Amino acid sequence: MEKTKAAVRYLVLLAVAAGLLWLSFRGIDWRATFAEFESINYGWLGISIFVSVIAFFSRARRWNLLIEPLGHAPGIFRTINALMIGYLANLAIPRLGEVTRCGTLSRSAHVPFNILLGTVIVERVLDVICLSACLFLTAWIEHDRLGHFMSVNIFHPIQHKIASMSLMTLLLLLGVFSITVITTILVVRKRSQVPVATDGKFAQLIKGILQGLRSIRTIERKGEFIFHTVLIWFLYFLMSYTCFKALPATAGLSWQAGLFVLVVGGMGMSAPVQGGIGAYHLLVSRGLLLYGMTAVHGLAFATLMHTSQTLLIIIMGTIAFILVSMGSVTKKANETP
Repeated sequence: MEKTKAAVRYLVLLAVAAGLLWLSFRGIDWRATFAEFESINYGWLGISIFVSVIAFFSRARRWNLLIEPLGHAPGIFRTINALMIGYLANLAIPRLGEVTRCGTLSRSAHVPFNILLGTVIVERVLDVICLSACLFLTAWIEHDRLGHFMSVNIFHPIQHKIASMSLMTLLLLLGVFSITVITTILVVRKRSQVPVATDGKFAQLIKGILQGLRSIRTIERKGEFIFHTVLIWFLYFLMSYTCFKALPATAGLSWQAGLFVLVVGGMGMSAPVQGGIGAYHLLVSRGLLLYGMTAVHGLAFATLMHTSQTLLIIIMGTIAFILVSMGSVTKKANETP
């Protein structure tokens, strides 16, 4: 039953990604878009990819800084392998990567899974804060463009969708929402009245997660942790800006455009679809229209950026999976009497 649910969920998300991708390319001359790739500057593209690799290692190092105060030192090699396997898993099922990388590092470095899950939650909260900071910075620097983008691509479509619904449909949705809220409240109240054994597996899981969450307060090298947090997002910006230089049409775009792409691209990658497919293409290509790019040029850049990053994750993730698998086999062989 669980496998069936997982398969259905995967197919639904894949269909959503395909729909967003179709929406991105709708009305676009495919030949003209892919013709842009004939003039790629592979030197700049290589720099963009290299910056991505540095960002991966910086994120792995920051994760280690969260884990070390909890009495474990997995090392950068094990951490980067777990991180890349997690990214690879995210290409299959969104948000699966967080659990996968915790499981991988737990097996390879003998760090409790629940503790690792707590540190990953800390990382995700920091990512939301950093993306929000970039959003506010972009709103301050490019308030006209960002306001227009949000209005045209987010607020107006939602408003139009609601306005086009019939009164009966709205009442039905309101009823479903109300029933869901009431049911949730009743279930939570019922469960809160059931005593939970303090030595149970669930209690141990929560205890470990809370321990991982508290790691942010016990970091020994706080300066290095802050440095990597800032560096990661600066490198994300640099990835887009250097990739601009890889295409003649986008080579002249400003750093402000790179910051704008960082924000809207981050929104696209946060969408609950495999690897941000479709959502990233749609938001980035439409965002670049505000900087004088044509739809073809904007979509060519979004496709180049997303494809190069996806291929990098597939390559590094596959290598990491092989290395971890070989390590597991070697360990079992050594343990065999």
